[in-house]
Amino acid sequence: MFARSDDRTTEPDDCSWWAEARCNDGAATMAGLFFSEELQDIAMAKAICAKCPALVPCLEGALDRREPWGVWGGQLFLNGKILASKRRRGRPPKVPRPEDELPDIPIPEHLRTA
Repeated sequence: MFARSDDRTTEPDDCSWWAEARCNDGAATMAGLFFSEELQDIAMAKAICAKCPALVPCLEGALDRREPWGVWGGQLFLNGKILASKRRRGRPPKVPRPEDELPDIPIPEHLRTA
């Protein structure tokens, strides 16, 4: 916990970036995309993140919190770790489907070893 000069505690996280996040529509209407198992939904969520000004603080927070699942900061999380790739359930097709390709959003250098 962090203390201010008047000895009241404050939140340790600065969430001022949240107001600028592209996924923050105030009604959580995009939550289904960011926590979906469908590759098309995950791809759309990652595409939203790719153009978001809050990408880095979102990813930093997700890594700090070890988010259990979902798309955070343009990366797909499972069990608190970033997944390098994801595929459909079942046997992989002989010819990869273009719609199953997830956008590659680079992880900022200072977060790669986290």
